[in-house]
Amino acid sequence: MSAPEQNSARPLILGLALGGFALGCTEFASMSLVPFFSASLGVNAAQAADAISAYALGVLIGAPILSILSVRYPRRSILIALMIAFALFNLFSALAPNFDLMVLSRFLCGLPHGAYFGVAALAAAAEVPSKQRSKAISRVMLGLTIATIGGVPAANLMGQTIGWRWCYFVVTLLALGTAYAVWRNAPHDKPDPDAKPTRELTALKNPQVLLSLATCAVGFGGFFAVYTYIASAVQNDMHASVILAPFALAAIGAGMTLGALLVGSISTRYQTPAIFGFLTLSMVALLLYHASASHIATYLIDLLVIGISGGVTVLLQTRLLDVSGKAQRLASALNQSAFNLANALGPWLAAIFIYRGYGFLSAGYVGAALSLGGIIMFALTSMHYRKNAAHYQG
Repeated sequence: MSAPEQNSARPLILGLALGGFALGCTEFASMSLVPFFSASLGVNAAQAADAISAYALGVLIGAPILSILSVRYPRRSILIALMIAFALFNLFSALAPNFDLMVLSRFLCGLPHGAYFGVAALAAAAEVPSKQRSKAISRVMLGLTIATIGGVPAANLMGQTIGWRWCYFVVTLLALGTAYAVWRNAPHDKPDPDAKPTRELTALKNPQVLLSLATCAVGFGGFFAVYTYIASAVQNDMHASVILAPFALAAIGAGMTLGALLVGSISTRYQTPAIFGFLTLSMVALLLYHASASHIATYLIDLLVIGISGGVTVLLQTRLLDVSGKAQRLASALNQSAFNLANALGPWLAAIFIYRGYGFLSAGYVGAALSLGGIIMFALTSMHYRKNAAHYQG
């Protein structure tokens, strides 16, 4: 990509990354706010988790439906509309007077999530040469990964000091800032005149799309099996100071950011071996997770590596654009649905072993098994692609 092309695409990609940061803050930071809004709204921590689940449900439902309904509209208009809606729904969360309305607001906040990332990935990829698509998409996803480093601790600090509602006020402003950045920098694109919701639905009949989504849902479940229980593992299994938990979360967040930067430099022709490599790295790091907890330094290093392996989601996002034909908007958005399925699957499977007395660190072994499952799923994906390469390259 030439310097002029890089410069012309940069403001838009930065604006889209700001939206990723806002989405990452409201998704991940909400977990750190549970103790504060549960006490404020008169529910216990277990009940408060319903608000987290409601957001994930909103992503699962909103990603395919909004992607299909928006196919006849320009990417620029859709991105602006999604961010304005996201801002309003977060304002609803900030002002929620009771827990029932809080759950409803979190569900509504989840609706634009998957569609935004799907359309944002397409918008970023459209601004650069095809060989630079992974790099452009990785820059958009950087916003989400940086949110795990800075957004989560900042939200927790807000909850402790000025109140949990301020976190959602800030996210509202970030979303409005993203809408403005897109309005200012995105080209006035025209929708494909042949675009139809029925054409987008062909993604659901595409074996490569479905297998790639399954790879993400299973393979990335290992990450969430560990991530969800880091604070509990630090306090209950490692018997370390609670102060270690933010550093542990920051380590895995820093790894995710490094992973997103790394995959941006991987050429399209190395995409398949890179996906296998990241999934294998994840499996090995998760296998070592329990043993690494014997010392704080090795524990933080292992979490950093687990985070780096999260770069596989960016590679899978790019791959979906390559194999989905003319149903790219839905296929790209569905990657976020798969991401949230992983967020549900990993912690649920880990909880089975935790509640049977194996401890929170046992989540590493569960995660390693899921990463192995992802490797197997992607092996099937690759074999199917090789048999039908002419179809997907045509």
